[in-house]
Amino acid sequence: MSTSEFQNLVLKETSLLKSFAMKLTMNREDAKDLLQDTLLKALRYREKFADSTNLKAWLCVIMKNTFINNYRRQTKANKFLTVVEDVRTVRPERRFHNNNVESEMFQAEIMKSINKLKDEFRIPFERYRAGFQYQEIADELEIPLGTVKSRIFLARQEIMKNLKMYQN
Repeated sequence: MSTSEFQNLVLKETSLLKSFAMKLTMNREDAKDLLQDTLLKALRYREKFADSTNLKAWLCVIMKNTFINNYRRQTKANKFLTVVEDVRTVRPERRFHNNNVESEMFQAEIMKSINKLKDEFRIPFERYRAGFQYQEIADELEIPLGTVKSRIFLARQEIMKNLKMYQN
């Protein structure tokens, strides 16, 4: 099967994949991202597809695995973000409940870590924390959506590395 034939077959399954993506994510924007990631992976790994295999099933497995991997990454990132947001809104964790000085010091360390980031990482991270969607940030900064997601992820990683002493 030629590359163009494979691409045409994959594109014929787009409506099925859109429905499956919506079922998994329950969010239109996330479903679009998941569909795009799935199509890219399918085209990238075309040589791994056996002609005798069910294309719909193969594409659905790629989508499901992509969704699961993204969910796991997001869960890890959100654990840290929840701690940052709790401190940012001055809702200290229990261990700081009786000690406002310690809580304020922790909040100051978080802000110092955020402010240490290069602008290319700090600005998208702060916009995301302020409640902006990835696409809104991408449009505002005039950079690709994937770059926004990557920079926010890398910013979280750097902040967590800088705050390692506060993690359990």
